[in-house]
Amino acid sequence: MRRVVFSILVDNTSGVLSRIAGLFSRRGYNIDSLTVGVTADQRFSRATVVAKGDEIILDQIEKQLNKLVDVLDIKRLDPESSICRELVMIKLKVNEENRQSVISVANIFRAKIVDVARESLLIELTGNQSKIEAFIDLLSGYEVLELARTGITGLSRGTFDVKIYDEEGRLMDYDFS
Repeated sequence: MRRVVFSILVDNTSGVLSRIAGLFSRRGYNIDSLTVGVTADQRFSRATVVAKGDEIILDQIEKQLNKLVDVLDIKRLDPESSICRELVMIKLKVNEENRQSVISVANIFRAKIVDVARESLLIELTGNQSKIEAFIDLLSGYEVLELARTGITGLSRGTFDVKIYDEEGRLMDYDFS
């Protein structure tokens, strides 16, 4: 089983997310992670989908996604030529005795303490999935009150595969040099 991160450029219209999720559920494929957000061009959104499977299944997923009307572009984000990140927010129960040790762990990971209360700390951390997992593992000795993760999002490095669309949604030739 291989894990692949798909970066999918879609029309920013209602129902797109439902159609993507529906494609996965109809075919019996599992989505490990899904994030969606509008791009710099308000007409488009970028969905980042993480899926696992053998190469035949992953190719099938890509082909089926390409058939969706709203999909403009699909990229497989290769770990060597892309940056992927995730956000986690963790609310921990703390007291006077353990507050400083939690802060020390947060500092080691360059996490931000975004809320301080008498009996809790809310910590925010952004990083790759292994960094997030290591951070959560280190905090396992503390009482986690709440935890929220965004899922993975990412982009490829450089400009070699950037696609620009005109006002009518047609792919434009664009020279970055």
